Amino acid sequence: MMYQKALKTLLVFAAFPALSSAQEAATHPTYAKEVSRIIQENCQNCHQPGSIGPMSFMSYEEVRPWAPLIQMRVANREMPPYHYDNDVGIQHLQNDWRLSQEEIDTIVDWVNAGSPLGNPEELPEPKMYPAVDEWRLAAEFGQPDHTIKSEAWDVPANGQDLWWKPIVDSGIDESRCIKAVETRPSAAAIGSTHHANSHFKVLNEKGEWVDGDRLSEFAIGKLGEKVPEGACRKVPANSKVEWEIHYFPDGNAVPNDQVTIGIWYHDEEDGFVEEESYPQDLRAYFLSASTDDYMIAPHGKLMTQGFRSFDHPVRIDSWQPHMHLRGVAMSLEVFYPETGRTEVLSQASNWTSAWNHSHTYEEGYQPLIPAGATLIMTAWYDNTADNPMNPDPDQWVGSGQRTTDEMSHAWIAVSHLDDEAYEALLTERKERDNSSVASLDGGAQ
Repeated sequence: MMYQKALKTLLVFAAFPALSSAQEAATHPTYAKEVSRIIQENCQNCHQPGSIGPMSFMSYEEVRPWAPLIQMRVANREMPPYHYDNDVGIQHLQNDWRLSQEEIDTIVDWVNAGSPLGNPEELPEPKMYPAVDEWRLAAEFGQPDHTIKSEAWDVPANGQDLWWKPIVDSGIDESRCIKAVETRPSAAAIGSTHHANSHFKVLNEKGEWVDGDRLSEFAIGKLGEKVPEGACRKVPANSKVEWEIHYFPDGNAVPNDQVTIGIWYHDEEDGFVEEESYPQDLRAYFLSASTDDYMIAPHGKLMTQGFRSFDHPVRIDSWQPHMHLRGVAMSLEVFYPETGRTEVLSQASNWTSAWNHSHTYEEGYQPLIPAGATLIMTAWYDNTADNPMNPDPDQWVGSGQRTTDEMSHAWIAVSHLDDEAYEALLTERKERDNSSVASLDGGAQ
């Protein structure tokens, strides 16, 4: 009886010949048809010769040896490097680097199938990417309308943290509304430029140069900053720009290094006349999550918090966490005192100082904060050996400017609103949400 059952099984398998290579390829993703397009759209911008990626992914031959590592990093959502939680807070973001679950599954299935090339005729046309020394926002806005350079600085090959804080003329002779701004380090010093902050200096009534609004910031991974529709972020005429450039030598000496800011203006016909503009005054706020007196114990962990409220309504347009090597997570919440309710706006539970993203909310989904509500920023630190970025878990770590010190703040773009503008935005969103619900109900009938 067992023999007959085995024979029947054998006959069943014999009735189905082995799949041809073409049939087999149709059962799983291939590099040529599916994976190459995911790599092209999400990886090659950094993984190309001369860019910041440690290896090039410009062809199948370059990608194939790294397939198992790519699978692991993609499945764990470590690559592309965009550290923003998928299931907490606002998910409508501009320039979102995160892969969809379908894209992740495609790469995982491809590697599990042996990382096949597939039909080379299905490969996409090569894509051209901006060089490291080109403006990232130029693809959308063209070349900047105005540029500002720092004074030259000789970056040594080796040494400790260095700060360069020159003050230069802005070269701006009339006040205009900014459409976008980007800070770009030199290609030669991109590895040693930890960050570059800048702010305006303006003359007060006494003829003294005083600090004005923040201008821009560079940190590894940051694209630039785009001003939301309807908001006028003004540059002051006849102003100066004060830089704070933090260098950390990486083994390559760069003489006469300069960092450059590119500014794109709104067209004058856009109607941004101060008296007639939409009542928004966009500024970038530095929100600290702690005082400066904390210490993280050796092999210890720490949580800090900071708070900020406004006496008028505001709109939060973007959120960019910033910590150093022991920083591992940050969240942004809002507390509504009238109801006692706390809402999570954004959270990054697997944050790393290797990348700094300005998370810009999509138009119509920016958090609207009523007057009197409190923003809460929470930061978490891990000074143990479990933190892969930690250079020495035996050290006490306090707040400071050095890379080995800690920070806990966020750059937050804030549009200031009057009551009328706030209510108008609330009404627009209620109408949109009601329309969406009605559409869903109609589709279900």
